[in-house]
This record gives sequence, structure tokens and C-alpha cells, in this order.
Amino acid sequence: MPTADFIARTATTLAWFYLAAAVLNGVAVWYAWRKIRDLRAALVWLGFATVFGGLAAGAAAGCPLALPEWFKDGLDAALGPVTCTVGTFAVLVALFFGRQFFVRPGVAWTIFNGSLVMMGASLTDPEFAATVTRPDNIPIVGMVYLLGLFTWLGAYQAVKNDQRLERGEPPIEKDYSDTVLVWPDVVYIELIGMVLGTALLIVWSLAVQAPLEQPANPAVTPNPSKAPWYFLGLQEMLVFFDPSIAGVILPLLIIFGLMAIPYLDFNPQGSGYYTIRQRPFAYALFQFGFLQLWILLILIGTFFRGPNWNFFGLYEPRDPHKVLALNNIKLSEYFWVIWLNRGLPQAPSGAGVLVELAYIAWREIAGLVALGAYFILLPLVLGRSLLDDLRRRMGAGRYTIFCLLLLMMFMLPIKMILRWTLNLSYILSIPEYFLNF
Repeated sequence: MPTADFIARTATTLAWFYLAAAVLNGVAVWYAWRKIRDLRAALVWLGFATVFGGLAAGAAAGCPLALPEWFKDGLDAALGPVTCTVGTFAVLVALFFGRQFFVRPGVAWTIFNGSLVMMGASLTDPEFAATVTRPDNIPIVGMVYLLGLFTWLGAYQAVKNDQRLERGEPPIEKDYSDTVLVWPDVVYIELIGMVLGTALLIVWSLAVQAPLEQPANPAVTPNPSKAPWYFLGLQEMLVFFDPSIAGVILPLLIIFGLMAIPYLDFNPQGSGYYTIRQRPFAYALFQFGFLQLWILLILIGTFFRGPNWNFFGLYEPRDPHKVLALNNIKLSEYFWVIWLNRGLPQAPSGAGVLVELAYIAWREIAGLVALGAYFILLPLVLGRSLLDDLRRRMGAGRYTIFCLLLLMMFMLPIKMILRWTLNLSYILSIPEYFLNF
């Protein structure tokens, strides 16, 4: 529970935060009134500006808006690992099918203002504030908002183009006939951008203390020891996969997969302009891979992982003594010990290599069958049913590579859910030869 002293120290910062939000909505009022002549939108933004002005006045008076304890406790209980994974996937599905509604500027701006109110109210919690306002976490919060802005902007332009194409009109990009010279026009713009970026970095360095710590000391290890934010996704993968899988195979597949996209893609439409309707599968797949399988892992590692790499709620105290019972169970143990109530098959002492391999294969029969069904049987079934047209147009070679990359992508969320719900550590475990999957 926040103390009076913490509220007093936070109130001034929140007053400036809400005042900036009010000014931002004031700019939106001016744009709606003077530029697009939309009186209704101007009145709505004026209402938002008034609300933020009132919140700024309340914070300046020492009474900032705060979330009730029951709400924070309920949110912490709801935001578990499975909820974050499945919930974000459900949100992406809803945004994809309801994109014509969510890309509306009024709807997007309302969601943005709601997130600002939620952010300001959450900053009155000491645990949330300590996590979000860490010097190395502040830019990540800013990048989340920038990512939301540019994702919305791309979807907005794509929906507008889809509407134009449906009416038989060319995409907006076809109307861009103006050309400018690289010198001096573009160079001047780039120079101004470079100067503004440099000024921003100088102001940032003066306002926020650099997150530098003492020199490395082998006797003192940070808890938790986190990688830089751009490697947090890989560090999070290490929780669910063997280091050889998470650190070598998956990154290589990502690199080669990106290189293979131009050779796998056969759709001539949607080249050179924004569109979703003409390439729905490619758009949805990219958004899922980038937002769900990379950005989400970075956010989990940044804001939810605490001491001992345990999962903590947004408002939950980062207790280093928190102990979670993790019973890591392999699929072979599920199959032989739990389901069949028998011991794991073991090769007799002094057996040859071939006999040992036979016993290992028999011990891991459940994992071999599961992986075979996933990587071999499933592509064959899909190629004869839902993806039959895709298989015919791509050909056997491209379809095989496409299925391998797609199934490896979906393996990550499947493995995460199995790890969190069933404590399943490995589907296939052959430690004798350092092979775990």
C-alpha cells in the first residue's frame, strides 16, 4: 500500500504528467476544429483535455488518482503467465477481425487516453513505479507507445487502401507523384532530424540518470541478472527450451526464415502499398511473430520477471524469498511413470551403442510420436485440407520449408503453455547425447 510520503513525492510528477496529457488533447482539439472541421471530435477531445486538467489539479493538490487495492490485487491474480500469453493472442485476433473499428482515429485516441489514465493511476503504487521508472526501463515504456502508434498507422493506411480498392480506386500510394531532389531537400530534412535527435538525447541524459552500476564483482551477482532489453526475448526462451534450441537453432531459423520470405511468397498483390485484405495471412503471421513471440517476451522479461526469475504481478512486491514449486516433468516421465505407472526403460549395463540407442528410442517413444505427428503428419493433413490450394501453388519444396518455419514459430507459445500448465520441461529428452527439445 502506498504511504503518504510516497504519494507526496509522486504527486508533483503526476501533475506534470497529466498536464502534458491535457496539452496533447488540446492539440487534438485544435486539429479537429481548424484542420478537419469536425465539431464532434473537437468536443470529445476537449472533454478529455478537461478530465486531464482536473487530474493534474488534483495531483498538484496532493490527491492524485490512485487505483484501489482490491483492483490491483485482482489484476495481479489475473495477470499470470498463461493469461498474458493467451490474452494477448486473443487481443491480436480481436484487433485483426475488428480492424475497421479499431483503426478509427477516435477509437484509437480514446484507447490511448485510457492507457494514460491507467499509467498515471498505477504510478501511485510503489512497486509499479519502481519497475517502470527504472532508468533502463523508461525508454522501453516509450517504445511501447511508439510501437502502438506505428502499428496503428500502418493498419489505418492498409484499411483505407482496402476500402479504396473495394470501390475500384487505386491505393493512396499511387497518388504520390511529387518528387524531390536528394540534395538539398532530403539532406536538409535529415540534418534537422539528426539535430533534433541529438538535442533529445542530451536532454534525456541530463534528466534521467544513466543506469550504470559498480564494476563487475564475481562475489555479488544481481538478482535477477537480466540481459539488455533487446536480448530479453532470447533470455525468456531459455526458460522453456534447451540452450542449444533457444540460443542457436531458433535464432538461425529466424534469420533464414526472413531470408526465405521473398522466395516463399508468390502473391503478386500488395506490393508497394499498404493492404491487409489482399494479404491477410502474411499480415497476421507477421504481427503474431513480431508482437506475440518477440515483443511480448521482452515485456515479460522487463516488467514481470523479478528476483530468481520468478513471475511477479505489476503491483506485487518483488520479494527475493518468493518460492515457487516447479516440478519439471519430461514427457517420457508423464508417459511411463504417471500414465502407465511403470519405470523408465533403461539399457542394461555394458550394452552396445545400438542397444542403447534402441532403449533410448523406446524410452522417448511418446516424444518421438508427438514430434513426428507435429512436424510430419500435421503438414500432410493441412496440405490435403485447409492448405490444399496453398500447397498446390507453392509446390512441394516451398511448402515444406514454409511448414517447418511456421510450426517452429508456433512451437514457442505451445511450449510456454505446456510449461506453465503441466510443468512439462522437455517433449524429447536425450541427455546422453545432449539433445533436449
